[in-house]
Amino acid sequence: MNAGDIAFPNLGIYLHDVPVSFSIFGFKIAFYGLFIGIGVLAGLLTAVQVAKKTGQNPDDYWDFAIWAVIFSVIGARIYYVIFSWDDYKNDLLSIFKFRSGGLAIYGGVIAAFITLFIWCRIKKRKPLLIGDTAMPGLILGQAIGRWGNFMNREVFGDYYNGLFSMQIPLADVRDPSDITEKIAANIPEGANYINVHPTFLYESVWNLLIFALLLLYRRHKKFDGELCLLYLGGYGVGRFLIEGIRTDTLFIPGTTVPVSQVLALAMVIFAVAADIVVRIRLKKFKSAS
Repeated sequence: MNAGDIAFPNLGIYLHDVPVSFSIFGFKIAFYGLFIGIGVLAGLLTAVQVAKKTGQNPDDYWDFAIWAVIFSVIGARIYYVIFSWDDYKNDLLSIFKFRSGGLAIYGGVIAAFITLFIWCRIKKRKPLLIGDTAMPGLILGQAIGRWGNFMNREVFGDYYNGLFSMQIPLADVRDPSDITEKIAANIPEGANYINVHPTFLYESVWNLLIFALLLLYRRHKKFDGELCLLYLGGYGVGRFLIEGIRTDTLFIPGTTVPVSQVLALAMVIFAVAADIVVRIRLKKFKSAS
């Protein structure tokens, strides 16, 4: 297998010379950043369309997006640095080297929600309504952004040689620590590649399913904020399962507990509990009236 190639042999898919970046007028552009940018734009356009169909002002979403994108990137970086502190503690300036990689989606999502409530308080908007309108776009953006990980040959799982097995040249693996003992033990004799779970693909497909569910359920929601809860619960379930087979997991400092799995489980529990509580209160309110 040549450097730059990516294959899904059991599906009969062989891609040659898959680039990590390209240049325009001598300026290097990473596909990782490009896919994130496309995801952000697609998510914003989706939110704007939903806003138009629900009689809201689309300009609110363009305005909110400016702040949400800025603080989401900062939040994603802070989250990653906190749980990868050993990689930065001896070179603090490297924290600001965004182009070297190191963004965690959970940090971005947390920052986006915080920004949502602060922005709505300042602008005197309804945060749960704005949130419900933005959720389909958010999960769509995440689905698209995951393909940046594919271009980077990262966010893959442990050894796997089933139907969706992905082959990556050893020379293209960005972080050698992502190669587990199981992966190393199953490298065919004389081979220069690894067989792994394409977890980026699993999450992208899962996110697209959540995206479709949010759009279909939008007209049937019982209260503002329900799509936010559906997003938290749906994404949490998928992330909890997928995180269990990833090899680049971030751990709670001093433990071997994956922080993203803990957070995903907390999201699911919160979403289910909140939905039940609100539905009970709505039922009591209707009965009383």
